[in-house]
Amino acid sequence: MVTGIIGRKIGMTQIFSKDGLSLPVTVLKAGPCVVVQLKTINRDGYETAQIGLTEGKPARVTKAVAGHYKRAKVLPTRILREIAIEPGTGETIQEGEKVEVSLFTVGDQVDVIGFSRGRGFQGVMKRHGFSGGKATHGSMHHRAPGSIGQSSYPSRVFKGMRGPGRMGNDRVTVRNLRVIRVDVDNDHLVVQGAVPGAPGGYVVIRKAIAPKSVKAEIQVKEPKKKN
Repeated sequence: MVTGIIGRKIGMTQIFSKDGLSLPVTVLKAGPCVVVQLKTINRDGYETAQIGLTEGKPARVTKAVAGHYKRAKVLPTRILREIAIEPGTGETIQEGEKVEVSLFTVGDQVDVIGFSRGRGFQGVMKRHGFSGGKATHGSMHHRAPGSIGQSSYPSRVFKGMRGPGRMGNDRVTVRNLRVIRVDVDNDHLVVQGAVPGAPGGYVVIRKAIAPKSVKAEIQVKEPKKKN
C-alpha cells in the first residue's frame, strides 16, 4: 500500500471545533495520482512506488520519457515523486493503479513536504536576524554585518560564517499534522496547522513516520449540507 500522495496547497483558513475553538487549517488538493513505476529490492535495491500527479492535460515529454509512462499505460504527468510503501505490500500494488485522498482518514497524522517561499538575495538582518548597528545620525553602520574575522591572525574568514545570500526556497518537512477533514468527492484534504510554500505550490503528503501520542481528539463541526 502506498503511504503518500502528491498534492497542491490551496490556502489557509479556519474552522471551529464543537467547543468553540478556532483552529488554523490548510486546505490541500491531494491527487488523484497514478502509480507509474514500482521499484523492487531485487532490481533497484530498494522498495518504493513512483507516482505522478494527474491534473489537466497530459504533459509534453520526450519520446524516452513517454515510453516510461507507456509501460504503465498512463498519460504523462508533470510531477513525479517516489513514495514509500508499506513493507510486504509491494506485490499488491500494480502499475497504473490510482492513488486517491481516501488513503487518509480523519484523525490521522501526516507529514507534509514542500518548498518554502523564495525571498531572493537578502542581507544578514532579514536572513539571520542580526540586530544591525546604531540608527543614529553619522553612524555609517546601520544594516551591515560587522566584523567577520581578524586581520593579523588567522587572517581569514572561518567556514560557516553567517552572511548575506539567497534566502528561502528550501525543502521543508512539517511533521505530525492532524487530518481534520477528508473530501473524497473533490480530492480535498484539510490538515490542522501550516504547510510550507505559497498557495498553488506542490507538496507531498505522507503518513507520519513518527506520530505523536494523542490524548484527546478534537471534535469539529461539520458543514451544513445545502438541500
